[in-house]
Amino acid sequence: MIEERFVALATTMRDLTTLAPRIEAWGRHLAEVLGAGGRLLACGNGGSAAEAQHLTGELVGRFVSDRQPLSAIALHADTSAATAIVNDYGDHEVFARQVRAHGRPGDVLVSLSTSGRSQNVCAAAKTAHELGLTTWALTGPGPNALTSASDDAVMIDAPSTGTVQEAHLAVIHGLCAALDEALGVPT
Repeated sequence: MIEERFVALATTMRDLTTLAPRIEAWGRHLAEVLGAGGRLLACGNGGSAAEAQHLTGELVGRFVSDRQPLSAIALHADTSAATAIVNDYGDHEVFARQVRAHGRPGDVLVSLSTSGRSQNVCAAAKTAHELGLTTWALTGPGPNALTSASDDAVMIDAPSTGTVQEAHLAVIHGLCAALDEALGVPT
């Protein structure tokens, strides 16, 4: 079983190399946004929330080399706001309401969903689009509701949720590397 998972991951990673130009373009765009004082918002549920927080941690902290901290917020990480929103407005609004609070035209929202069908993540992407944010999605196989609600998407066609999440982490690290390169951060 483990060997089969590793073979699936190796195949997925090999296929992912075709998306390198898109991820590099995202990194250049993000460098422009964050370099000009903009912000990145990220959201997801479960393992995708962990990946979203990993991304924002790399930006506020550092990826490889030291640089100035960049403005990035994982929307699920503010548990008081999230639980209040769920209680008062319902779980479908948990990220969209925070996008309304924190997002500004020109900012970037990165939405992660292995299925591409998470209602609260899709609502956040739709809200961000309406507010003039750039919306990027990381999903499993597509097309799906989240890719339709986003300006651009990286869809991972993999046999299992775990493999999709592992590929998402590689995309996040690629995005961070491209961003740092565009900012002129030494590697």
